[in-house]
Amino acid sequence: MDSRSKEDFLDGQILLIDKPLGWSSFQAVNKLKWAIRSKFKLKKFKIGHAGTLDPLATGLLIICCGKFTKKIPELQGQVKEYTGTITLGATTPSYDLETEVDQTYPTEHITKALLNETLLQFIGDIEQRPPVFSALKKDGKRLYEYAREGKDVEIKTRTVNVSTFEITEMKLPELKFRIVCSKGTYIRSLAHDLGQALGSGGHLSELRRTKIGEYNVNTATDPNVFAENLLGKTTKS
Repeated sequence: MDSRSKEDFLDGQILLIDKPLGWSSFQAVNKLKWAIRSKFKLKKFKIGHAGTLDPLATGLLIICCGKFTKKIPELQGQVKEYTGTITLGATTPSYDLETEVDQTYPTEHITKALLNETLLQFIGDIEQRPPVFSALKKDGKRLYEYAREGKDVEIKTRTVNVSTFEITEMKLPELKFRIVCSKGTYIRSLAHDLGQALGSGGHLSELRRTKIGEYNVNTATDPNVFAENLLGKTTKS
């Protein structure tokens, strides 16, 4: 049972959520907002997240409420850690499993030595082009809207920092990885670009955010469990 009071939430809380697969970040925020407003009979309540996770990703979502919503910009700028899987030998337009495979390639030529050598291109400050299937805006419209309409759009590269990019398991065509990177880094783009550099194509097939700054997913709560603990009853997602 969550013993925090209405004043605790209004004064400000940092809530660590382990976002389930298939949920949007917006859904997770709404679940908490609904639970807190229901518990304390609040008409209005400030709440927001400090960095989106795609529906196909799981893991740490920092949600700030009350007066702590002003901390969101600071938290968004923190270094992030991810784990997941890159599948080589195939590309998708979205660079992940949101869209179907559009091309396949051989992977027989990939060795550990080639992989380790190629990874060096992706360490440090790198120029990265965000995926066309992303929520970034161009001329007031989100990029994924252009992509779904089949329109070509020029996407500028931007500098991001990748301090760690390690392969924790290699079982071709799959690579398990751990990445530590700056704000604004697209792991999907890293998966796509690594595949290109290896001459095999690649896409992101699994992603989990494990850390944001000092915050760890190990201490995060499922949004349904948060609601149950606060309201003292079973809730539906």
